[in-house]
Amino acid sequence: MESVISPHQETESIKELERILRQEPSPGKLVTSKGEEIAIPKSVYQALLQVVHAMALGKAISIVTQEEEMTTQQAADFLNVSRPYLIKLLEQGEIPYIKVGSHRRVNFQDLMKYKEQRDMKRSQLLQQLIEISEEAGLYDDEE
Repeated sequence: MESVISPHQETESIKELERILRQEPSPGKLVTSKGEEIAIPKSVYQALLQVVHAMALGKAISIVTQEEEMTTQQAADFLNVSRPYLIKLLEQGEIPYIKVGSHRRVNFQDLMKYKEQRDMKRSQLLQQLIEISEEAGLYDDEE
């Protein structure tokens, strides 16, 4: 997987592209150097908008294609955890899996569901920690 980081001199162009994409009521068309017009499919347009938005914020972009079923190593890499930790999650029933011979396979949709739930729990816990810290006078809002 290779990451793409936009050069600093492209920042304004990328922000302008994002502004234009957001103003369009529907996906536009791609015009080739020969003048041929090709309608951009809605799914491609949504992906393009996400990529351009992240680049406008100065973030690096990596595009990873996902198979319907993933190996335990692919799933661990996706969640940014170790493979042994992922196996533990699978064996505890946190994430459903199937066995193909002696190998475990994880459905991508199940993995996404787990990741979204995990991220939501983390956000809620962080918010609770902030509230507790504020109540205890340990967290000052500098406004």
